[in-house]
Amino acid sequence: MPATIITSDDLREFKLELLDAIKNLLSEQSKGTLKKYLKSSEVMDLLQVSPGTLQNLRVNRTLPFTKVGGIIYYDAEEIQAVLTANRVDLKTD
Repeated sequence: MPATIITSDDLREFKLELLDAIKNLLSEQSKGTLKKYLKSSEVMDLLQVSPGTLQNLRVNRTLPFTKVGGIIYYDAEEIQAVLTANRVDLKTD
């Protein structure tokens, strides 16, 4: 498996994508359209991550989840808390 080098630009782009996801989550929450529990596919769409990335977030215990039968559910408020806790403010010069 070849090594992948992550540049500062890659990290900056990822950070901006997360901020967009937070903004989308906040706007949906303020509209009252956000469901209490989300399935994996909904979380992947919301955060714009791949299935592998979502699995890594579960395995690393970054994103709390509940498994009922074979279906994994995520609490929308807990996703919001994780995003808020990991927020990085950009300094403007």
